[in-house]
Amino acid sequence: MSLERRILLPAALWALLLLAVLAWADWPRLAPPGLLAVGLALWLALLALALRRQVRRPLAELVRGCEAPAADGDDFARLAAGLRALHERLEAQQAELARLGERCAQAERACKLSEERFALALRGAGDGLWERDLDNGRLVLSARWKSMLGYAEEDFPDRLEVWREHVHPQDLPAVEIALDSHLQGALPRYECQYRVRHKDGRYRWLLSRGCALRHANGRAYRMVGLDTDVSPIKRVEHILEEVVEGTAGSYGEDFFQRLVQHFAGALEVSCAFITECADQPPTRVRTLAFWSDDRFLDNLEYDLPGTPCEAVIRDGLTCFHPAALARKFPVEEGFQSYIGIPIFGRDGGVLGHLAFLDRRPMDGGMLVDAVFRLFAARAAAELERKAMAGALAQRFG
Repeated sequence: MSLERRILLPAALWALLLLAVLAWADWPRLAPPGLLAVGLALWLALLALALRRQVRRPLAELVRGCEAPAADGDDFARLAAGLRALHERLEAQQAELARLGERCAQAERACKLSEERFALALRGAGDGLWERDLDNGRLVLSARWKSMLGYAEEDFPDRLEVWREHVHPQDLPAVEIALDSHLQGALPRYECQYRVRHKDGRYRWLLSRGCALRHANGRAYRMVGLDTDVSPIKRVEHILEEVVEGTAGSYGEDFFQRLVQHFAGALEVSCAFITECADQPPTRVRTLAFWSDDRFLDNLEYDLPGTPCEAVIRDGLTCFHPAALARKFPVEEGFQSYIGIPIFGRDGGVLGHLAFLDRRPMDGGMLVDAVFRLFAARAAAELERKAMAGALAQRFG
């Protein structure tokens, strides 16, 4: 007997038995026998249809999957073979899922490693990351970007209007033109140098570079970029331009005065002076030019002990005190920071020094040693020329 008949035959027999009981019971008095017979027949038909839909068809599909007949021809044997085949397929699918899961885990680990490398590269480079959503105008600035300007994360809101307020007014139009040119497709990438106000009130130079992400139609919807603090480079450029142009064609006392005046202006410090040693071994120095608070002061001679200039002359080393100068040297009351650069003669001896003082702290970017030494060498040549001229005047004068 087939599996279908084994399932359907018991239900049919029970239905016939129920029909016979109802026919001999009191139900005929309640309803006509013909109506009961039709109702039970309909119920039996519905039962058969339900069994056909819910049982026969799924089992038929399962049996059809078992193509090979069992050795004894039994339906249950074929069913068992089909179940074994399904079990094997299930195990194969589980193994494939496991392999896919492992590949996903490997991809996730590789992605995490790539993100860590990118983060390390950003920290090592010192660049600040920024992102702009062009559809809603949202701006996101990284913590590193804010720290470049002296701000904590919560001190600089991620809002476009706040960023605009910190950009130097003279630079903002050029920045927006460069951005628009890239967004309109005129430039393959965005690149611009501009000044942003630091928390201490000074402006820092940033080199900003970025690229837009675009829809298939070319419309930009997002922009990502990196900003690099190039203030030291811009400072060198500014100092060179300011001092070279300011001292060009000058000699003697005129050169020394122009040197300290333009150096003070380039560094934005309160005071600058240049000295020569007054005795040997040096314990005193005399100024050759003294610029303070936008005017020249009379030259003077002073003792080195107790001043930050002593180490510069004695050791022949550049000395930098970025803050709290008066605590270490009370004689410098009123000034917070100091830079001193020795001036060497051709024999290697110290001829004097170039010094700068400010009433505000100085940052490390102020100490552009190569530039200082360049002009110290120029001052040394002028000092030696002055000494030689004095010796000749004394000899033949």
